[in-house]
Amino acid sequence: MVADNKIYEPLIWPYRLLGNLLFIGAIWLLTFGVITIRHNLVGQQIDSLLSELYQKTATAGWGLEDVTLQGRHKTLKKDVLEVIKLQRGDNILEIDLNAVHDRVMSLPWVKEVSVTRRYFPNVIHIAIKEKTVRSIWQYQNKFHPIDEDGNIIDAPFSAQKNLLQIVGEGAPDHIRELMQIINKDKELSSRIKAANFISKRRWDLIFDDIENGVTVKMPEENLKSAWKKLVKLDKTRGILKRKLTFIDLRLKNKVIVKIDSKSKNNNTDM
Repeated sequence: MVADNKIYEPLIWPYRLLGNLLFIGAIWLLTFGVITIRHNLVGQQIDSLLSELYQKTATAGWGLEDVTLQGRHKTLKKDVLEVIKLQRGDNILEIDLNAVHDRVMSLPWVKEVSVTRRYFPNVIHIAIKEKTVRSIWQYQNKFHPIDEDGNIIDAPFSAQKNLLQIVGEGAPDHIRELMQIINKDKELSSRIKAANFISKRRWDLIFDDIENGVTVKMPEENLKSAWKKLVKLDKTRGILKRKLTFIDLRLKNKVIVKIDSKSKNNNTDM
């Protein structure tokens, strides 16, 4: 039996590796700290130089002389001037155009805005594109203007007769989908005077007259198909020209109509 005469050296390489990694890490941290300090000092120096530059240029013909507005109709001038927080004499080079842009965008009627500098004279020019009111939402005895994207415009507005009146809780959240469908037939959609969102599920459309017009009951699902059916029935049979109280399109393969009580008082299937 041969005796094992080997002498095993201690396993020291893992400790050496760990020590090297710690040493490299310490050097990296030290380098990072030095670079950070240098950059901060450089940044502070640059800020100081810019501040001095702005102060000197403000008194050397670079002061703000005026603010011009373009595209403003419903947005009040005083509201724009209040939010942009600019004063005559401000250094035009120092004005943060992005900040001015964001402040103007916060106004309720503003949909898009661009802000530019103009020199000699030194002017900040603000071009505004305002939201368009497509409908009026009647809710809790109040009227709220709704823009083309179905968003509520949080601003005073006088109701107009030619605007679609929508009613019902949650109606603004679904009006955009409805408008995209019905606007494909402008002639028929222009006759809709009111749209009532029933039980936060489906629409009733009132044609020609809010008080005495024909109510078309639309289904909760397949709204697009139901609208196409209505368009076809009106073109082929003139259904909306008849003396009807309502047209029910909620059933897939059946159309139920109710004749005006002044002529006949019964329901008819089509």
